[in-house]
Amino acid sequence: MAVPALHIVDSPRFAWRGLMLDVSRQYLPPEFVEQMIDWMALHKLNTLHWHLTDDQGWRLEIKKYPRLTEVGAWRTPPEGGAKTGGYYTQAQVRDIVRYAAERYVSIVPEIDMPGHAQAAIAAYPWLGSCGDHPAVSPDWGVHSYLLNVDERTFGFVDDVLAEVMELFPGRYIHVGGDEAIKNQWKASPRVQARMRQLGIGSEDALQGYFMKRLETLLAAHGRKLVGWDEIVDAGLPADATVMSWRGSSGAIAAARAGHDVIMSPSDALYFDYLQGAGHDEPPGRPHLITLGDVYDFQPVPAELDAAQAQHVIGVQANVWTEHMRTPQLVEHAVFPRIAALAETAWSQPTSHDWQNFLQRLVPQLARYQALGIAYADSAFAVQIEAHPGAAADRATLTLSSQTGFGEIRYRLDGSDPTAASPLYQAPLSVILPLQVRAASFLGDTAIAAVSQRRIGEASLLLRNSDELQTCSSRLPLRLGGPLHADGTQEVYLVDIMDPCWIYSAVPLEGVSRIEVRLGRLPNNFQLGGDARQVVLRQPDTRYGELQIHRDDCNGPLLAQVPLSADTAAPQPQTLSAAIAPQTGTHALCLFVSRRVPDPLWVIDTVQLLRGE
Repeated sequence: MAVPALHIVDSPRFAWRGLMLDVSRQYLPPEFVEQMIDWMALHKLNTLHWHLTDDQGWRLEIKKYPRLTEVGAWRTPPEGGAKTGGYYTQAQVRDIVRYAAERYVSIVPEIDMPGHAQAAIAAYPWLGSCGDHPAVSPDWGVHSYLLNVDERTFGFVDDVLAEVMELFPGRYIHVGGDEAIKNQWKASPRVQARMRQLGIGSEDALQGYFMKRLETLLAAHGRKLVGWDEIVDAGLPADATVMSWRGSSGAIAAARAGHDVIMSPSDALYFDYLQGAGHDEPPGRPHLITLGDVYDFQPVPAELDAAQAQHVIGVQANVWTEHMRTPQLVEHAVFPRIAALAETAWSQPTSHDWQNFLQRLVPQLARYQALGIAYADSAFAVQIEAHPGAAADRATLTLSSQTGFGEIRYRLDGSDPTAASPLYQAPLSVILPLQVRAASFLGDTAIAAVSQRRIGEASLLLRNSDELQTCSSRLPLRLGGPLHADGTQEVYLVDIMDPCWIYSAVPLEGVSRIEVRLGRLPNNFQLGGDARQVVLRQPDTRYGELQIHRDDCNGPLLAQVPLSADTAAPQPQTLSAAIAPQTGTHALCLFVSRRVPDPLWVIDTVQLLRGE
């Protein structure tokens, strides 16, 4: 084979091309971390931001403070049972750091301070501000535990960072600084006395003092402090680098002040946000960050002039793992969005070409498959929608994909489509019942798994929770139920501030019964002051009731099913109720009345039945 002589000139747009991996919420084995490093190198990403400590687990062995891992690395699940967790020994960390360096990937450790510290305080309660002895948290959300500001605590911080710097030779050390709710500092007499001793007038300024002490320590060892953009609010240390996650405002303020910034906004680069709206998407935050959203993200804020823009040194996606119980779910969240991130991080904006990117992504997906990566095909997967037709035995079938890329081929006889199957071009009028299978193709190549759906008269009146609307959008989540033996689980869409659902535009003519499949989850969410705003609808019976109202949640009561002690079983149960004859098309509101937020009742499916 002849190879032509050529000269390639290429260089990355950004020096920091990063991926943050959260191992505190879900411990991930060293082998998987190394595998992720391999895959980062494949995409020319060069910075692994390793989130090692948080309220839910301390994952790094610190020899001077062994209880950090003896106690802090393990938590009791909210449903009870054996403790779960794990940690990385210093020998394992050295191996991983060396492994990464051989692939030109630098690891930036994060030791989160002064907040996100409950696991550390569980191990050494004297680190806390209130004198209590908390457990390692099994809850998600923002916690109130902060490290205190005594000299003994700063001695602990100095000791920990000394061992961290010995393990991680890179230039940057991430110290967190985010979501430090100041309630405990405000309530602590000794913290308030310390503030008076230091001449510090506010708790925000006290966090600034905390961060500046950390920067002085790190600078003495030739290292640079990185923190989340809250450190801008607290008063930036002189040479700090800011990681902007709350949009771009923190980055703009920091860059204008002469600080380097890394762009990592939650609304574009948080990979725990779902990338597709399909029913088979895993647990996560239902606000979509699609493949196209990641590709279209522009890291340099338009508000910066040319000199200020030079302070944007990088771009990074973050993988928070609250809802990712297995490595495969992490892979699903990361791939193929990592390819869009990689192109933005490496290439100049002039080469930005969405259709060209999709063309090149198709063979990349084949490489992912060969590597055994459990990537998501959400961008190309066919969504099947069916709506009632003019007659009871007819329906209108609509097929679509997120990107509209390629061609959709389908079969209506239950067999898998091929590149020679009928081409979908417009909505189809079909006779029921049938089983439709469809997939996206680029030429002869299928670019997503086959989507399938059985459609009959009853299925047209069936809704999964993700096909319902939440009554409000204050804090919606897709939550996973217990894992089954085969690794599957139910997934429920629920607004945890108001667990209430709307089944809209229901043709109630002839409907005589409703069946609701109801699940029960632990309500393990730290909401701070927002906990007072959780909606509780008072029940009439001991265990509460499933209620179904017509038109809105204060409308006529169509059905009510009292819960019983048996309903508290871990697996979903189906509750059934008759409905008096109705006419016309209406919305239905469904909720469980309850006196306390825990447990969290969630709807899996709603089935309306006719003719009984």
